[in-house]
Amino acid sequence: MTSSVQFFRDQKYQELKGQCIQQRQLFEDPEFPASDESLFYQSAPPRKVEWKRPKDLCEDPHLFVDGISSHDLHQGILGNCWFVAACSCLALRKTLWQQVIPDFKEQEWDPKSPEKYAGIFRFRFWCFGEWTEVVVDDLLPTIDGKLIYCHSNVKNEFWSALLEKAYAKLGGSYEALDGGSAADAIVDFTGAVAESVDLVQGKYGEMISERMKLFEDLLKVHKRGGLISCYITASSSSTNEAETEMGLVIGHAYSVTAIRKLCLGERLIFSFNAEKLFMIRLRNPWGKREWNGAWSDNSEEWKKVSNSERKSLGLTLENDGEFWMTFEDWCKNFTDVDICRIVNTSYFSIHKTWEKEMMHGAWAKNIEPLLNRSGGCFDNKDTFLQNPQYLFDVKKTEDKVLVSLQQEDRRKYKKEGKGDSIPIGFEILKVEDNRSYRLHKLTVQERVATSPYINTRTVFLKRILKQGRYVLIPTTYHPGIVTKFILRLFTDVPSKLRELKADKPKMTCWSLLCGYPRRVTQIKIHSVEGLQKQDRSGGADPYVLINCEKQTVRSPVQHNVTSATFDMQGIFYRKNINSPVIIQVWNSNIFCDQFLGQAVLAASPSDPREQQTLQLRGRGSREAAEVPGHITVKVFSSDDLVEL
Repeated sequence: MTSSVQFFRDQKYQELKGQCIQQRQLFEDPEFPASDESLFYQSAPPRKVEWKRPKDLCEDPHLFVDGISSHDLHQGILGNCWFVAACSCLALRKTLWQQVIPDFKEQEWDPKSPEKYAGIFRFRFWCFGEWTEVVVDDLLPTIDGKLIYCHSNVKNEFWSALLEKAYAKLGGSYEALDGGSAADAIVDFTGAVAESVDLVQGKYGEMISERMKLFEDLLKVHKRGGLISCYITASSSSTNEAETEMGLVIGHAYSVTAIRKLCLGERLIFSFNAEKLFMIRLRNPWGKREWNGAWSDNSEEWKKVSNSERKSLGLTLENDGEFWMTFEDWCKNFTDVDICRIVNTSYFSIHKTWEKEMMHGAWAKNIEPLLNRSGGCFDNKDTFLQNPQYLFDVKKTEDKVLVSLQQEDRRKYKKEGKGDSIPIGFEILKVEDNRSYRLHKLTVQERVATSPYINTRTVFLKRILKQGRYVLIPTTYHPGIVTKFILRLFTDVPSKLRELKADKPKMTCWSLLCGYPRRVTQIKIHSVEGLQKQDRSGGADPYVLINCEKQTVRSPVQHNVTSATFDMQGIFYRKNINSPVIIQVWNSNIFCDQFLGQAVLAASPSDPREQQTLQLRGRGSREAAEVPGHITVKVFSSDDLVEL
């Protein structure tokens, strides 16, 4: 839990509760009143809704009865199965729900001290990168004396109904929760990193190897405290909430409550003769209507499993909405899964620790191209680079990188008819090893990763990237769209993520004395061929230096080769345009590195921009004696410092 907490609408729980107790009255929330405007933004109630406090609905109200469980809650008349599924996932993890419901014991009804009860509760949500506390009163919408929205299966338990009210307040109304994504709610509950996987497109139902990789990934996520939900995409509005032949509800979010490897057969002392099954347990937020295929509650398959194994699996034979399936059947019957990873950033953990960087940003329009920050996706060639740009470094030879791009929650704009998420995504480009200013033109840079472009709140990508410097460009799909975002980057070692804001070097007082750049030059070293052998094994250990006006960019060393691909890049802002750029090849030795040759370039704007192969020469001018080897390069120069 972060120490810094924001207060929604500047309402502070302790202050409000103290005032109510002092005045001996129950809290009524002026920011989310017990009226139709808190229920609806365009619909009308089917019948008159009465707002009642828990003490008017039962004799002995409690926040929790016998603790918290994924079986506690049921969906009401609102189409928010996604929220209920997320709550079911949340209930499985004590450390997570205690973040959402802080000081739950202090908030609980105390029958011995009724004077301390003020009818006010507080919940915390991870809103756009910050923990935000939301307070609510305990007035709940009812018809005929029954709760009409999310409720517990125990009449006197109210944590789920009050949590739903706080979430509705955050969204503007209860109706704003009609339709949504379980992954979004889980992120709001936990600050997790959400990834959506299309089971159909990935062919997980057909390809055993891919299915097993996914199973192991989900098993790891689940064991490490992550939360998972899944659903079957509706092909049309008419099929939404229709039931398949196998008892599954289309367009309906299910929470994953367990993932297990189940062994059938005999375990012997020196051998293992057993059939291994990969199993997954799901829960329907309705608390009923279950899978009726293989391994359903009353199926014959369970007879193969001992009573003790059944007990350890938590198998129940009631129609309680919870059921087991084989992982293969799950992949074949569901279409989408939302994986919410609790990314470990603690140095005191036995599991892998990630380095996390987070940036707040925005897509903003401006008629001036250098100031515009809403250029659209890569297809918009003229404006793509007019987006926010973020620089980061991969320090290891290779590093797994997790990227999460999240746009602001647009649910609060539903009243204005603008509640749908905007299609967003991002590109990752490998750039010059010494780049410090914004990109203006794609020349030598390499496009190494593209996220999906989709109208979900969060877009996620996993990639293994090679050592080097990268620019990440988050974009909306269409240019000219204005909204905020947060960008999170997770790497094995610190990446120094930062936004590129300047277009070129800053003009300062020192510029008058020391000079200001007049030319920008980009160089890409593709490869070196035909070097002289340097050791007994017949190879060399070459690396490349690019030298320009006291600046040097150095490549990694390639081992035991006489020809090597480097694909290194450098960019230089040059004050003395008559001073050449010198590219040198060296052989790495233990005591003293050995010069192998160089190429001297004028690097003027009129020079050819195509890839060229140059003869290596000895030290001195461009006309120095030839030495063994060639170097293949691309050079771009411009006297317009914001062209490249």
